[in-house]
Amino acid sequence: MSITTKQAARAIELAAAKAQEIKVPVNIVVLDTGGHLKHFVRMDGALLGSIDIAMQKAKTSMLFRMNSESVGEFLRPEAAAYGLENTNNGLVGFAGGRPIFSNDEIVGYIGVSGGAVPQDLLIAVEGCRI
Repeated sequence: MSITTKQAARAIELAAAKAQEIKVPVNIVVLDTGGHLKHFVRMDGALLGSIDIAMQKAKTSMLFRMNSESVGEFLRPEAAAYGLENTNNGLVGFAGGRPIFSNDEIVGYIGVSGGAVPQDLLIAVEGCRI
């Protein structure tokens, strides 16, 4: 099952509300399970350079079916998979990309960028509460 338009819009709505609450304008991306763009919002004042980072966080999460920061553990220089970040047109190994679950099944992926990494994580987590 893949994320519905209604679920994707809800994920964006929840994430954007958290971003507004903490006063951090961000870019928010929702991908379906195939990695295709389902929904996107660039909040007023969000940095243009963060659009691609949000996309890559969601894509990294999709490719490995885990949080982007968990993938980051494999990208560290001392990890056996060092250099992995250069595959798949680039991976992002820090927080802000997460699977979105519905009924214990992954239905999509969210990527958030524009704040500090802990802020992006907080916003992404909220967006997963569909």
